[in-house]
Amino acid sequence: MIISASRRTDIPTYYADWFMNRIREGYVCVRNPMNIHQVSRVALTSDVVDAIVFWTKNPVPMLPRLDELKAYMYYFQFTLNAYGRDVEAHVPSKNDVLVPAFRELAGRIGAERVIWRYDPIFLTPRYTIAYHVQYFEELARRLSGFTHRCVISFLDFYRNTESNMRGLSLLPLGEGEMRELALRLAEIAHRYHMTIESCAEQVDLAPFGIAHGHCIDRALLESLLGQRLDLRRDPSQREACGCVASVDIGMYHTCLNGCVYCYANITEEAAAAHFRAHDPASPLLYGSIGDQDRVTVRKVTSCRRCQLDLFDEGAPDGLGT
Repeated sequence: MIISASRRTDIPTYYADWFMNRIREGYVCVRNPMNIHQVSRVALTSDVVDAIVFWTKNPVPMLPRLDELKAYMYYFQFTLNAYGRDVEAHVPSKNDVLVPAFRELAGRIGAERVIWRYDPIFLTPRYTIAYHVQYFEELARRLSGFTHRCVISFLDFYRNTESNMRGLSLLPLGEGEMRELALRLAEIAHRYHMTIESCAEQVDLAPFGIAHGHCIDRALLESLLGQRLDLRRDPSQREACGCVASVDIGMYHTCLNGCVYCYANITEEAAAAHFRAHDPASPLLYGSIGDQDRVTVRKVTSCRRCQLDLFDEGAPDGLGT
C-alpha cells in the first residue's frame, strides 16, 4: 500500500505531530469525502505500508522528526512557486525559509526523494511569461543539485478557485502560451541538470523534452525500494493523471496555506474552523468519531514482490491494493 499524505491538505506543515502520533500508534482513521459518516480505519504499520508520498509547501515542522520514519520509505512532493502573498497568503518566505528547507531536506534524505513542483502555472498582468521564466531560473539555480526532477502543471479551474482568483485579472493561457512557457522552462531545467515533467496535462509537451509525469510514481518507488511492486493506475484521479493507486489519509478543508488556486478548501474560514477542531491525539485529522459514524477496517496489504528481482522483466504485472 502507498500512503498519500496528502493531496487534500498540507500534513507536513500543519499536522506533523498528528501524523507522527498515527505512525506510532500504527493506524489512522479517514472520513469518506462523499459520506462523512463512513470512516475507514487504515493500518500504518511498516509491514503493509510500502511507501509514503508527502505533499507540502513547507516541511520545516517535520525536519526534526524524520528519524521517526526510519522504518518507512518516503519521498516529498515539494511545491515551491514564485508567487507572492496575493496568491499564497500564508506560505513562508521562499528566500529565507523554503529554499533553505528544500536544501536541508534533500541533504537529509537525498535529492532523488525531493521532487520540485512548480505548479499550478497561470498568467496575470503581474505573473507574466517573462516573470515565470525569470523566477523559475532563480529557483532552479538555487535548487540545482538538491533535486533531479521538476513537475509543472497549468491551472485547472474548479468552482471555488474561479471565485477565489477573480481579483487577480487572469490572462488567457491557451495551448500557444503553454507551449511557449514550457519550452523556456524546459531549457532552464535541463541547464540545471533536472528532468522536467507535466502533471495531468492533456497538452503534448514531448517536443520540448517534457514527458507526462506520475506524482505517485511506480518507477521511482521501485527504484527507491529496490523491488517490483504490484500496482495499478489510480482510477479515482483525472484521465490524464498517471499516478498509481494510493490511500489518501488527509481531509479536505483543513489547509491554512491560503492559496487562492487551491481546490481542496471551500473557504479559509472553513479550514480555520476545522483546524481549531484538530486534536493531535485523535485518529481523525479533525474532530472525533461519533455515534453516527460507521468505522470499517480497510483491508490493505503490501504491494512488494519480495520474491522477484527489480530487473526481472519477465515477471507478469499484477494488481495491488
